[in-house]
Amino acid sequence: MTKSRATAIGFAAVLLWSLLALFTVGSSPTPPLLLNAICFSIGGTLGLIWTWRSGGLRQLRDVPWTTYLFGTIGLFGYHALYFSALRMAPAAEAGLIAYLWPLLIVLFSGLLPGEHLRMGHLFGACLGFAGAAVIIAGGGSTGFQTDHLPGYALALLCALTWSGYSVLSRRLGDTPTSSVAVFCIATAIASGLLHLAVEDTVWPDSAFSWTSVIALGLGPVGLAFYVWDIGVKQGDIQLLGTASYAAPLLSTLALVVAGTAAPSWGLAIAALLITGGAAIAARASMKT
Repeated sequence: MTKSRATAIGFAAVLLWSLLALFTVGSSPTPPLLLNAICFSIGGTLGLIWTWRSGGLRQLRDVPWTTYLFGTIGLFGYHALYFSALRMAPAAEAGLIAYLWPLLIVLFSGLLPGEHLRMGHLFGACLGFAGAAVIIAGGGSTGFQTDHLPGYALALLCALTWSGYSVLSRRLGDTPTSSVAVFCIATAIASGLLHLAVEDTVWPDSAFSWTSVIALGLGPVGLAFYVWDIGVKQGDIQLLGTASYAAPLLSTLALVVAGTAAPSWGLAIAALLITGGAAIAARASMKT
């Protein structure tokens, strides 16, 4: 596989993740942990079938259990927090706060050995967090409502979880893409057990809800992880990292076009601040 093709495959993950908020809203009223269990069951099963057909099952035996645990915690934590945030706050606003993760990845990676934080990193961080402040202060489409603050807090924890997971994963050895299927299955099991302990079971109540749940499992919570893994391992990782900063804008645009979120100047300003801050921080990282 050529580097350019692998990069194009990896970029498909960014497009799929931009639909995560839209499909999550459509999956209502399914509670977050049950939604986690259903979606990751779909994504993990498809991954295991692909691994079996490609003869990669034997590779899974060589992956350390600590890697499986780490991957499971990352996927479980991020999506449980994300789904919960979008149940407790407006989708566009909570989604934008959750999409602070590209910026946080740049900031956290600057603290790794051999890396340095530059003024561009700090300026980009200020812009990104200013965008989040615009949302929390009531600059979104719905205005300020204290009832939404817990959802915004979960969205911020979501961003911290995925950025921390992404940066820490650099310390792990290379693992086959097929291991993602195990992460998904383990996440589904953990989510299902926790759901039975703390949530009331509410299945999707319409054809539209079921379609949204299945679309989540096939795309943003399924295929996206596999193509992203291929992209970052065999493609241009800097180009992919930069492309991921488009996700907040694409996600917000998808919600507005679908009529799920009302367009507003505050929402547009927040999206531009968060995306622009991440882009500036990324540019600082590329400087020698």
